Amino acid sequence: MTKGVKIVTIGGGSSYTPELMEGFIKRYDELPIREIWLVDIEAGKEKLEIVGEMAQRMWDASPYDVKVHLTLDRREALKDADFVTTQFRVGLLDARVKDERIPLSYGMVGQETNGAGGIFKAFRTIPVILDIVEDMKELSPNAWLINFTNPAGMVTDAVIRYGKWEKVIGLCNVPVGAMMAEPELIGKNLDELVYSFAGINHFHWHRVKDLQGNDVTGDIIEKMYSDDNNAGIPANIHDIPFFIDQVKRMNMIPCGYHRYYYRQEEMLNHMLVEYRDPEVGTRAQQVKQTEAELFELYKDANLDHKPEQLSKRGGAHYSDAACETIASIYANKNTHIVVSTKNNGAVPDLPADAVVEVSAYIGAAGARPIAFGTLPAAERGWLQVMKNMELVVEEAAVTGDYGLALQAFIINPLIPSGETAKRVLDELLIAHKEYLPQFAEKITELEAAGVTVKDEIVRELV
Repeated sequence: MTKGVKIVTIGGGSSYTPELMEGFIKRYDELPIREIWLVDIEAGKEKLEIVGEMAQRMWDASPYDVKVHLTLDRREALKDADFVTTQFRVGLLDARVKDERIPLSYGMVGQETNGAGGIFKAFRTIPVILDIVEDMKELSPNAWLINFTNPAGMVTDAVIRYGKWEKVIGLCNVPVGAMMAEPELIGKNLDELVYSFAGINHFHWHRVKDLQGNDVTGDIIEKMYSDDNNAGIPANIHDIPFFIDQVKRMNMIPCGYHRYYYRQEEMLNHMLVEYRDPEVGTRAQQVKQTEAELFELYKDANLDHKPEQLSKRGGAHYSDAACETIASIYANKNTHIVVSTKNNGAVPDLPADAVVEVSAYIGAAGARPIAFGTLPAAERGWLQVMKNMELVVEEAAVTGDYGLALQAFIINPLIPSGETAKRVLDELLIAHKEYLPQFAEKITELEAAGVTVKDEIVRELV
């Protein structure tokens, strides 16, 4: 008789937690959970209590006797954990507002995981995830770390590269969305198709074959355009179609986030329209409203299931992938799941020790990546620039080296290099001062030089 599984979720007060509970309840027969610990920080205490009570109601409405524990003490929760999931946002949604609005105030892409905003999310997040790993080494040395904290690829890579922790898998909902939406375009079910993904988080491509081994990628591409339906786009990405000639030529389907690179002009123009409209605001400002509505729903003492409104969040369905990953490790199921994991040759265009986002079989030994092969020249070039940019970002996050941070900005394709890029970097450092102790010396120097934040809404937040 097994003792049952202990799961710890750091960032337990997230609006996504009910989806996580739903996934665990659905899989209880293959993943017998004993207890769940939801962990958050003092600033998230109210949300933790609201979500925690709802999570317990969900379990109480199920046939299973599972206790949900709530705590602000991470170390208490981590003791003897079997699986640790991470879904936190350092600086909460206000930090995302800064990441989006400061670059947009200078006419460049302001987005949560791409461009300047994505770099700064990594700067704030990587030191925290490395602290969590140090606690796990002491308190739960046999646990698996399942990370959905963005930017998921860089965070997962940093855990292995700087945290020296191999039992980690990164997850994202973007491949899930594609696999849920695309098959019906060609009259198929998902189990009638074989998907192959390769790239890095929020920057991957995929191909599809049928069960006879025929490549049907082109058929899906034709349907995506003929039906005016770019299937599987996350809720947080504006739907600008890719150029059909480009996509047909590569015979791979780019992920939704490629729009920021392949259609940067149009995506930026759309963002600037929202940024300048006080009634709309950036995506972070919109999400704040959605979150407020969700938490009002969660307060309902009669609500014991995931509400439909959760699908409006850009990360919808990621939790289901997380639950399936955990169940696959626990029961050695060898399920096909798209994950961020160490390359080990699956994408020959990148080093073997680099974390990539690829199709993999998930079992007791973790992720076994499926070989994709070399990419065509254009995609190979993009991928190598992006991965090396990520490695520079990770090193800067760990060391607090301003020169490296500047280097990351200069090589990022969404940041035009020059004096304005440096200005955006400096303003973001000042705006996020509280969460960037590794850059403290440089921030003091910038403040002494009189650097201030231009965007009025961000100034109020600071």
